[in-house]
Amino acid sequence: MAEIAVPDGSWTFNGEILRVVPGSDKDVHDLRKTLGEVVVPRDAIAGVAFEPARKGGHLRLRLRKGADPLSDVAAGALTAPADPYRLSIPKTRTGAAEYFADEVRDTLVVYQTPAAPCEDYLLPGPDVPISATAGDGTAIFDGERVRLEWTGFASTEKEKAGPQEYPLSDVSGVEWKPQSGMGYGTLRFRIKGEGPAQQPQKDLRCVSWGIQRFGGATALVAAAVLARIPRDVPELPPLPPGADDVHDAVLRRLAELGELHRSGVLTDEEFALAKQAVIRRLQQS
Repeated sequence: MAEIAVPDGSWTFNGEILRVVPGSDKDVHDLRKTLGEVVVPRDAIAGVAFEPARKGGHLRLRLRKGADPLSDVAAGALTAPADPYRLSIPKTRTGAAEYFADEVRDTLVVYQTPAAPCEDYLLPGPDVPISATAGDGTAIFDGERVRLEWTGFASTEKEKAGPQEYPLSDVSGVEWKPQSGMGYGTLRFRIKGEGPAQQPQKDLRCVSWGIQRFGGATALVAAAVLARIPRDVPELPPLPPGADDVHDAVLRRLAELGELHRSGVLTDEEFALAKQAVIRRLQQS
């Protein structure tokens, strides 16, 4: 078990799942608070790293493409402080953050977690019903239908058209981007059979905003819809017989080595060499 808790939140990893919990600190972004706890299965993880900075740094979790609808719809644009997969680390906890990253990486090697894109989402996406208001509209999704209602900031075109509603079966995709520079932030739904997108202020399939950087919880609405658009899932080949037993034995040995290292029996160099030897034997088996 590896765990780190700081004012920004806590991450816990037991070898099978990584549990991400936002902190209660007033500086924690509202999007992360709205999303709440996220349970990330090991097979969804592409990597984890501690990124040092002058005042501490960040733990950053990278997920495999296609594993998480929020990561896919944000496409890297959901940055700190709104990114739920980035944990702010104070200077006093950098050692613990580096140790946490090492533990996760070692487990990924032991289980030979693939780096290829996932054929189906391994995380379910935000719960429904869910809604978010930003700029000129409110997006509402109940799991079956997307509804867009306009605010007082909407254009004349949107006001005249009135609320828009689309069954999920008509939605072919969803796009989200944050506000940047002079451009608008947008949450846009692609509808089957409709023509090219118009300017955000006039597009009846689009909520747009010009002030809020991340548009409130609009990214979560986008992820909830994307998670429920059907995907074709091929059948995966079974693991070889006995693979789980080998992995479990290696994990137990790594845990024993970690305990010897923490208690001072093994030096940093001895611990690193022992870990490499265990993992190397697994790769040769």
